[in-house]
Amino acid sequence: MSCLVEVEHLAYAYPPGHPALRDVTFHLRHGERVGLIGPNGAGKTTLLLILAGLLEAAAGAVAVAGCDLGTAAGRRQVHRKLGVVFQNTDDQILNATVEDDVAFGPLNLGLPRDVVEARVRSALARVGLGEAYRARIPFHLSAGEKRRVAIAGALALEPQILLLDEPTSDLDPRGRRELREILEGLSVTRLISSHNLEFVLETCERVLLLDEGRLCADGPALEVLADADLMLRHGLEVPPSLARAHRPARVASPAAAAPPHHH
Repeated sequence: MSCLVEVEHLAYAYPPGHPALRDVTFHLRHGERVGLIGPNGAGKTTLLLILAGLLEAAAGAVAVAGCDLGTAAGRRQVHRKLGVVFQNTDDQILNATVEDDVAFGPLNLGLPRDVVEARVRSALARVGLGEAYRARIPFHLSAGEKRRVAIAGALALEPQILLLDEPTSDLDPRGRRELREILEGLSVTRLISSHNLEFVLETCERVLLLDEGRLCADGPALEVLADADLMLRHGLEVPPSLARAHRPARVASPAAAAPPHHH
């Protein structure tokens, strides 16, 4: 099966030369659900911005859905192939109504109005927002509803890959459960950057671990996230559900197990 994302020896530095990514190499196949984890400053958001064509790599080669992101034409073209959901939805939702916001991307692609209408209806349904939401003002919605609108806007592009940056950052437990259910219903390839390792465990089958701009681990989510030594070395913790599962059972001492003695 061909790879949807090919990253080879990628490097990037912010002025005045601080390295954000160093010699990063990985491939993503069609249909994969991948988590991107690491401590603050690891380079996760920088990597997503490069994959989205919003930053240009300083070195190495990056191709997404057949677009060579080493060229200006490739970076322009990739916007038709992927959807991005940023951490702060208020920076992403810019239109007066939910309908207008979800339609914005497809209209920019120059699609006919009837095609745009069908995509808006389908995208809103996929994130659980009914027809009643179409005329709603986005900034009057809850954090969870805004996140759904942002995802719907990305899905309306019918992307080959979905990039999500800290999608649970402003959600309460109910919102996180609803987001997990939405993602479970999507077949699109996705890369999720998150500090919420429990959410990554629930929604991803593979994990990439970045630290100080280097790719330090790449493997099955369960295997990587359960490695306590690896997590500790990179400023992370094993998700609580895995920590409980691997915690040894307490064995009662003979004294504690003996019945109390009454005088």
